Amino acid sequence: MNNKLVFLLALFLASTTYAQVGGRSTYQFLNLQISPRQAALGGKTITNYDYDPTQGLYNPASINPEMDNQLSVNYNNYLGDINYGSAAYAYLWDRRTQVLHTGVTYINYGNFDGYDEQGNETSSFGGGELALSVGHARNIAFTNFHVGVNAKLISSKLEQYSSFGVAVDIGLMYVYEDWDLHFAAVARNVGTQLTPYDISVEKLPFELVLGASQTLENIPIRWHFTLENMQRWKVAFANENRDQSDLEGNSTSEKINFFDHAFRHMIFGIELFPESGFNIRLGYNVRRGEELRILEQRTFAGLNAGFSIKFNKIRLSYAYSKYSSAAASSYFGLNVNLQ
Repeated sequence: MNNKLVFLLALFLASTTYAQVGGRSTYQFLNLQISPRQAALGGKTITNYDYDPTQGLYNPASINPEMDNQLSVNYNNYLGDINYGSAAYAYLWDRRTQVLHTGVTYINYGNFDGYDEQGNETSSFGGGELALSVGHARNIAFTNFHVGVNAKLISSKLEQYSSFGVAVDIGLMYVYEDWDLHFAAVARNVGTQLTPYDISVEKLPFELVLGASQTLENIPIRWHFTLENMQRWKVAFANENRDQSDLEGNSTSEKINFFDHAFRHMIFGIELFPESGFNIRLGYNVRRGEELRILEQRTFAGLNAGFSIKFNKIRLSYAYSKYSSAAASSYFGLNVNLQ
């Protein structure tokens, strides 16, 4: 296999898909951060309940009338010339049917030089994946609970291999308006491959995410707290590159305990001036920061920052995510009010 391809795949699995959870299933692009807002808050925020239709791609229970006629387009020039992005749109059909939501997520892995097992050059090839979704949410009568579902059709082509699959996201959200407090839970990517790449049918990247957020009273700050990958408790691992040796040559491995597993599920984020025309977003992804941390070197891995600014009916967003001293990524987003 081409060294360039090996390098790109290694980078891809080591970043936002995370090495210890990634690799256990196919269609890993479904769990990437697909908007500047998500990236800036650390990723996988599921508690926003406002105008942003991209939020419906993360938690279908967040689909609401404020999204009516809102179009969101997002793009990211990822590591190793990988490009991916998303688009989402919501439409208020009527007060009874409420809001219908649709979205698309894609990733383009670029072009690669092909070689056979003897190292002879063959034809070049590419790869890409795509997911189309349709979603809807309902308020549970006489309660503050909202429930929603996304149905997704997934297509993937990697060199000469192709695959198709289907999945659903199931979301639940509790909105307590008096305190502007939101709680949410989402089961993402519940589905199966309809057509495998080869013979074996692979698992989809199922994930259970929990979250809470609140805008503080009299303070223009909204905090976000997310628990990712709750379907699997043990997500931390001992990194062999952090083994330490004493003068006698005895090696000591990194110790992993209960708190290592607990904290690596956590993502923290804040939005400054969340309801104004200009806001600032900050986030920290604990697991990314720990897995990509380098001993005795400050890399700021796991840190994220961004902002958004509104011009009349257009809102521009940007985010910057740090992975290591040699790798970072920028996210760009455009939200348009079509009313």
